[in-house]
Amino acid sequence: MLRNQKLVSVSSSIVLFAVFINALIIALAYINNPWLFWLLLITAPVLTLALYNIIQKKHAVLRNYPLIGYLRYWMESLRPELRQYFFESDSDGKPFSRRQRSIVYQRAKNERQTVAFGMQLDNNLPGHEWMAHTMYPVTVEQKDLRVLIGNEQCSQPYDASILNIGAMSYGALSKTAIRSLNEGARLGGFAHNTGEGGISPHHLNGGDLIWQIGTGYFGCRNDQGHFSDELFRENACRPEVKMIELKLSQGAKPGHGGILPAAKNTAEIAGIRNVEPGATIFSPPGHSAFINAEGMVLFLEKLRRLSGGKPVGIKLCIGNKKEFHKICFAIRKSEIIPDFICVDGSEGGTGAAPLEFTDSVGMPLYEALNFVSQTLQIYDLKKKVKIIAAGKIISGFDILKVLALGASCCYSARGMMFALGCIQALRCDRDDCPVGVATQNPALYRALNVSDKRIRVASFHRNTIKATIELMEAGGFSDPSAVSLSSFFRRLDLMNTKSLAEIYKKNYDWSILKKDYNSSLN
Repeated sequence: MLRNQKLVSVSSSIVLFAVFINALIIALAYINNPWLFWLLLITAPVLTLALYNIIQKKHAVLRNYPLIGYLRYWMESLRPELRQYFFESDSDGKPFSRRQRSIVYQRAKNERQTVAFGMQLDNNLPGHEWMAHTMYPVTVEQKDLRVLIGNEQCSQPYDASILNIGAMSYGALSKTAIRSLNEGARLGGFAHNTGEGGISPHHLNGGDLIWQIGTGYFGCRNDQGHFSDELFRENACRPEVKMIELKLSQGAKPGHGGILPAAKNTAEIAGIRNVEPGATIFSPPGHSAFINAEGMVLFLEKLRRLSGGKPVGIKLCIGNKKEFHKICFAIRKSEIIPDFICVDGSEGGTGAAPLEFTDSVGMPLYEALNFVSQTLQIYDLKKKVKIIAAGKIISGFDILKVLALGASCCYSARGMMFALGCIQALRCDRDDCPVGVATQNPALYRALNVSDKRIRVASFHRNTIKATIELMEAGGFSDPSAVSLSSFFRRLDLMNTKSLAEIYKKNYDWSILKKDYNSSLN
């Protein structure tokens, strides 16, 4: 309290001093030095600002400290950079640590990918995870790990890499970022998810596309904002489009719908989405084309038919488990089987979302993957429906964990952003991304060199697949399908560890649940 009183006294003294200086300059200039009036161009605005802050009622800090209060705002603006570059350790940055970001940068640039002197993590802390190795390593013959997506109801199955570019729309990302990602996908032979913002010219540079259809139906939306069969068919039949992903919810903001800030909604983007330019665009929380699981399954069948038989699937963050059961029942009852399900963890990223949704809604990825995988097995769908995992996947170890939990392949969104040069400035929703990745400001995104960044995207993918294969060989897994949960362990406390197979064992009485749902559907 005494310190605050002293600061107020100092601040008042500064204001009085500014008054005195201005009065002195006027007096001296009036007596014999007219040129001193020019100094008032500097001192008078400072005094005016101080007097205004004393009478304004919006900022209490500036009212009590009319001039030195600005130091508070200046230091606050520098806080993220100071913390990231000077005070964070290599392992405690959020959402991604410096160590995680560095391995992406190194792999993207084809630089040194080793570390020296040993582990920096504390392997005695709860939550630490590791993989058991074998004394008899194997050789993985398949050097380009891939999986075929598409069951017998699909006439154009897709041979996908186990690592692909996660959903990021043109709008959230700049045109140079989207083009770099797509050209990188072409060079590396993996897929590029468009995000819900539709297919732009910048997506059409030879890379395979997974076209995501969100609740706003961007790219297949009529003037009333509803789904258009004709517009969908036109885009879905493009040769670049390999799969169709129907987005039910997103891990970072499940149940909310996408947000495109007004500053990013340019005339070009508005034209692609068929919306009003310059306005903040909120995608609806839910779909207008269907209202329940049965309707959603029938809609998937329509998408498959209109696309000429391409793989179709859904993306969702698990919330109410009963709703996913209803989806499985609807699939079994209709015999319309989707080709894949993308499971997005609540730790997934976003360009813009309310804090409550980002931090407190939705199921984390590992729990959700385990639940979806076990549920599909119960309904005899696991062999026909591939699972795609999404949510903070960066390294080969991350990939093997999701494969062990039932995924067939995965997305990496923020990992690919790091490959583009993202520095985790956490300004994706402000349109002032300093490296030109998440902005529509030409002065910023023109600095992103497509010819260089596309190579980095492809290199990150190639080197991460290589690291994944090396881990598989060390663990004794000759094929991605052989990766086992029993080979991964997690420390629960100082004295106890368990394998992921023990942690994620079946915890539900499936027979009772199936009986209840069968009776509710009849």
